[in-house]
Amino acid sequence: MERNWGHHAGISMATAQHLKTGKHIPQIIGQHHGYSPELNGLVAEDEVFGGMLWQEKRAELVQNIKAAIGLQFPVIENPLQAKAVAGLTTVADWIGSGADFDKPEEPWQLLIKGAVDAAGFVKPDLIIGLGFNDIFGFEPRSIQKLLVQQASEPGTYILEAPMGIGKTEAALFAAYSIMAAGKATGIYFALPTQLTSNKIHDRVNDFLKKILTSECVHRQALLLHSNAWLKEIKMGEDAGPGGNWFSSGKRGILAPFAVGTIDQALMAVMNVKHGFVRAFGLAGKVVILDEVHSYDAYTGTILDKLVETLRALQCTVIILSATLTKERREKFLTHAVSNESYPLLTVNRSDGNSPIESTTTVPAKTVVTVQSSLSSGTALEEALKRSEEGQQVLWIENTVSEAQNTYSILAARADGLGIECGLLHSRYLKADRECLEEYWVTRYGKGNAAQRRECGRILVGTQVLEQSLDIDADFLVTKICPTDMLLQRIGRLWRHSETVRSADSCCEVWILKPEYAHALEHPEKEFGTTAKVYSPYVLLRTLEVWSEITVLVLPDQIRSLIEATYREQTENPLMQKHKDVLKKRQEMLERLALGGISVGTRTLPENKASTRYSEQENVEVLLLNSFRHERDRNGTTVKLQDGSELFLPFQSHPKGNLQQRNLAASFAQQTVHVADYLAPEALPVNNLEWLKGYFYLGDREHDESLLRVAIVSQDGELKSLTGSDASTKYRLSYNQRLGYCSKKK
Repeated sequence: MERNWGHHAGISMATAQHLKTGKHIPQIIGQHHGYSPELNGLVAEDEVFGGMLWQEKRAELVQNIKAAIGLQFPVIENPLQAKAVAGLTTVADWIGSGADFDKPEEPWQLLIKGAVDAAGFVKPDLIIGLGFNDIFGFEPRSIQKLLVQQASEPGTYILEAPMGIGKTEAALFAAYSIMAAGKATGIYFALPTQLTSNKIHDRVNDFLKKILTSECVHRQALLLHSNAWLKEIKMGEDAGPGGNWFSSGKRGILAPFAVGTIDQALMAVMNVKHGFVRAFGLAGKVVILDEVHSYDAYTGTILDKLVETLRALQCTVIILSATLTKERREKFLTHAVSNESYPLLTVNRSDGNSPIESTTTVPAKTVVTVQSSLSSGTALEEALKRSEEGQQVLWIENTVSEAQNTYSILAARADGLGIECGLLHSRYLKADRECLEEYWVTRYGKGNAAQRRECGRILVGTQVLEQSLDIDADFLVTKICPTDMLLQRIGRLWRHSETVRSADSCCEVWILKPEYAHALEHPEKEFGTTAKVYSPYVLLRTLEVWSEITVLVLPDQIRSLIEATYREQTENPLMQKHKDVLKKRQEMLERLALGGISVGTRTLPENKASTRYSEQENVEVLLLNSFRHERDRNGTTVKLQDGSELFLPFQSHPKGNLQQRNLAASFAQQTVHVADYLAPEALPVNNLEWLKGYFYLGDREHDESLLRVAIVSQDGELKSLTGSDASTKYRLSYNQRLGYCSKKK
């Protein structure tokens, strides 16, 4: 069967092998659909491929093509070069399959530049000679100067500095300097979660407008923001509407300038479908890895490989973190380091010399009062009291369900008190999430004195509030979590010195945590669902380190707290038991991660090759208000959650015209990613054919998940397209306040 040898890709691969094109060329030719074909011993002259006669004709065609363009196959020197070339040829195939080349009567050579430009591959036109103040409107702080002065050529730059000190601006200016010197071709700004901040996009947008000439098309910022890139940039086949690369999260990595998730970068080094396209997209760029903290052994192993690969691809890697361990820094650099100062810049240039470590002082210190609470009820009363006084309160839980529950209690209690309550987590439709981010960052962000005076507020959320969002709270309540995450959360407290605060406010955090002795005996019971999110051993070490802390001075204590939590030490028998569990898990995660990046293993579909270890796969869920097939109009009318309607023709437009791209981009805003077991049950793919031109429905031959679709009824319950409950095991619902909810039946 064709599926066993990769269809036409397999034939092309077998032909290249027969023509003795070398080790890598056949693989490159065969991979353009994302996978390496499995020929299983078949060769080009076999009858299944048409026999000797067909092979002779294929060889003749190859010779004619080489003669027409005057070129021979290139010499590929190593697997990494092969990966980059595979990405180049695949993207070229996508561009070449676009509608621009559908008119054989037109000379195709004249169409190439326009098609490449339309696909977004336009060389950025920089304004040379700008200073830091020219771009950002203020003189660099001492910690920013460290990176600005050192960043002159490709290498690895690790900037460890307090939250809110301006690491983003320092990294962006360093990227500008390296691009201006002709040593980089663009920027990929990698954030830790899918809930990337509109404010980060805005900051990068403003930066681009300052460094690019007025004629440069990238001043309009081909970023992953509101799916604008999907609407503007034209590609055919897999990168067009309905293709598996028609999503802002994936395609953005190909743009000269993009803000996206670290996951897309990590998959550049994994044996995952189209991983080589991501490697091609990153080659030669400045890759900024923001909010890099102590990832688990699984993601950390992939991240180490990514940094190594980026350097080999002539990239500049800028790693930003407020809370990095010495051990983690050494793994990134593959060199020993000795300086334990804070803040700290470590530079390892591509010349192979030892890393350079340099430090400076920070302009101000923040003194935080720390209280521990065993009772969430007491913390609820305190949060309500402070918000009644006009304070802006932040409450961070460790799971979405806990955040939804806490928000529901606080919102009910706050009703009638003049307190505004909000909720923010990862399980909102993209359209709703962007609105919520914008709303709450405006109220909790920098320089919003008028909004802060309007009323007291309580914003409840999950880990998305500890990173990327520039929010400034007067009072913080947080569930216990590992020290590095805890410091990140505290970094959202009194973040900006110029913020106007109510007279009664003081810089204080309440940490909801169990007693150490009880948690040591029964961690799963005492930590609850938090023990499923974080290692009980690390949580116990965190409890030990924070047990006597009542006053915290930042940034002075950041380094010592991090190292005290993670340093190797002899444990008592009970703690050793928890440590052994963690060690076994780490070894298992490292093995799994190494399997995922091994080129010798079978190429996996993206849904099977996660960048974060999880017991459950995640799937994409499309939520609609209603739909109706209209045979007389030859299409389907779909009603979205905001009440708007879209009409989808049954026959999708050829090669993704503007109308189809706009529709596909609009649909992308109506999706949410959830764990497979909490998602609506999968429907036969035939039931979703009417969405084929707008969504990637999966590759059944390679066991890829299909899109999940549900209807949101008037009471918020999710229903299958057939009218039954969306799930037999869970009661699923959605509303704009709580987001996606699940409750076991």
